Amino acid sequence: MTERRSYLLPLLAGSFIALVALWLIFRPEAPPASPTQASAVPRPAMPALPLPVPTARGMPVPRADGGLPPNLLSAELLLFLRQRLERSDARPNEAVLTFKDADAYQKFLARARQAGITVLGRMDGPLTARVRYDSLDALQNDILGNSADYASIGANFILQIPQVPPKQDRPAVNQVPFNNNVLPFLGVTGDRTDWGRGSTIAVLDSGVAPDPTFAPGQVRYLDIGNGIAPGTGTDDGHGTAVASLAVGYAPDAPGVAPSAGILSIKVTAADGTSDIFTVSQAIMAAVDSGAQIINISMGGYQTSNTLTKAIDYAVAHGSVIVAAAGNDQAAQLTWPAADPRVVSVGAVDALEQQVLFSNSGPQLQITAPGYGVQAAWLGGQRVSLDGTSASAPLVAGAIAAVMSQNPGLNATQAWDVVQQYASDGGAPGADPNFGNGILNLGWAMNHSDPSRVDTAVSSHYYDPATGEMEFVVQNRGGQTVTGLQLNVDASGTTSTYAVGPLKAGATYVVKQAVDPAVLAAAGSLTFRSQLVNPSGIVDQVPGNNRKASVLTPPVPAAGN
Repeated sequence: MTERRSYLLPLLAGSFIALVALWLIFRPEAPPASPTQASAVPRPAMPALPLPVPTARGMPVPRADGGLPPNLLSAELLLFLRQRLERSDARPNEAVLTFKDADAYQKFLARARQAGITVLGRMDGPLTARVRYDSLDALQNDILGNSADYASIGANFILQIPQVPPKQDRPAVNQVPFNNNVLPFLGVTGDRTDWGRGSTIAVLDSGVAPDPTFAPGQVRYLDIGNGIAPGTGTDDGHGTAVASLAVGYAPDAPGVAPSAGILSIKVTAADGTSDIFTVSQAIMAAVDSGAQIINISMGGYQTSNTLTKAIDYAVAHGSVIVAAAGNDQAAQLTWPAADPRVVSVGAVDALEQQVLFSNSGPQLQITAPGYGVQAAWLGGQRVSLDGTSASAPLVAGAIAAVMSQNPGLNATQAWDVVQQYASDGGAPGADPNFGNGILNLGWAMNHSDPSRVDTAVSSHYYDPATGEMEFVVQNRGGQTVTGLQLNVDASGTTSTYAVGPLKAGATYVVKQAVDPAVLAAAGSLTFRSQLVNPSGIVDQVPGNNRKASVLTPPVPAAGN
C-alpha cells in the first residue's frame, strides 16, 4: 500500500490542483443572506466550522439540490455533513433524507435502527425521512455504504411564529390599532353567515383550542405526531387566534368566513417552534384531507427541497397556501411566504400604513390588517394581536368567502379575485411594501355588480426620486365615473385637479411637487385630500373619499 501511494502521489497532486481550480469556478452561490433590515434584529450566530481538510481530490462541493457530490471519500463526506447539518438555525442532530426510488427508501427504513439512526418522521410520497443521529459517524457510515440510494441530504431548518420587535427597536411612527374593527375596514357589511360555506381552511400552527367563536363541529383535528391540543406556553394560543380571524363568528372575536371549516394541524413542538419537515408534512396531509386553503402564520429564512416538493403537491392539487411575510423589518420574506407560488401577506394598520416591522420584498403579494387586531386566545380570552400572523388568516378567510359566493370558482381563482380587487396602497401599482394592495373584501365580494359606485383616495405616496407627492385615486366600483375632482390641501394651500374618466378598477395619479427647502424649514408638511363625485352619483363607501398624511424630511443615510 505504501508503494502504491508513492506511485500515485504526482498524479493525485495534479488532480487536487485541477479540482480546486474547478471548484473556484463552479462553486455554488452563497446561501441566502440574513435579511436586510431597517433596524438590526438579533439572529443566532452561525456555528464555527473547522477549516476544510484538503484531500487529494479537493474539497466537497455542496449541490444546490441537496444532493451528494460524486465519489466522496470519508473525510470529505464528514466535512460535507458538518457544513450542511451543523447549523444554529436547524434542529440539532437531525437530518432530512430523500431517496432516489421507493426501493432505496424502504431499504433505508429497514436498516436505520441497526445503523444507529432514529427515524422521527416519514413522508412516503416524496420518499423522505426525518432522522436523528447521536453522532454524524452513523449517518456518514450509512451514506458511504449506500451512497447510490440517496437523492438529497438537508438540515431540518427551524420555522417559528413571527415575533414582534420590542417597541424600543421600532421607528417612532404613530401606528393605529384596529381593535375589534377589522371587518368594517375590510368592507364587510350585512349578513356574512354563509361566507366560507363548503370550504376548509387548514391552520398549520400551535393547535386550535375550543372557543365560543367556533360553531360546534367547525374545527376538525389531524394529528401528524405533535398531538392536537395547544400547550400552555406563551405562544400556544396563537393557532386559536389565527383560526378565529379566519372563521370566528362571536362578536368579540369575529372572523371573515364564519361558515368555513377549520382543519387544525399542530406543527409546533414543546418549545413552540416548528421545522421544515413538519410543516412540509402538514401541507401534504392538509391537501390529502381536502383543505382548499392552507394558512401558515410562521416562517424562517431558510428553505429546502422538501418544502418545495410539498408546495408542488399543494399546487398540483389546487390548494392555495397563504403565509405570513414575517415581522423582522426585513427586506426579504420568510419561507414559505418567499415562494412565489404562495400567497404572501404583509401587515397594515388602521390608517392603511404599512406596519413598520412587516417584512417587504418583491415576492409580497398582498397586505391586510396586522396591528392591534382583536382575536380569540386560550381559555376564552380575547387578545390584541400584532403582526403578519394576523394578516394571513384574514386573506385565507377572504379566499373562502369569495369561493362560497361564487360556487364555480376554485381556491386559485378565488385568490385571483381577492388579489385583483385590492385597494392600491403605497406607491401606485404593485410594490414591495404593499404587494398588489390592501385586502378589500367588500370590493372583491361585489366586483361583478355593475351598478356599484365606490371611488376612493387610495394612497398618498412621496416619491423621493422625483420629489413629488403622488395622490392615487381608484375606482372600486363597477362602472366608469366621469367628472371626478380631487382637492389637495398642502399645509393650508389648496389645489384642485380634474380626474377622469375613470374606468371600473382603474387608478389615476395626481402629482404635486414638494419644495425640499420649504419642507426642511417647516419640519413637516400635512396633506389632506378630498375626492368629490359628480352630482347625482351615490358613493357606496363615502368614508374612503378623504385621506390625510404627514411628510417629514428624509433621514440622512448613516455616515452622511
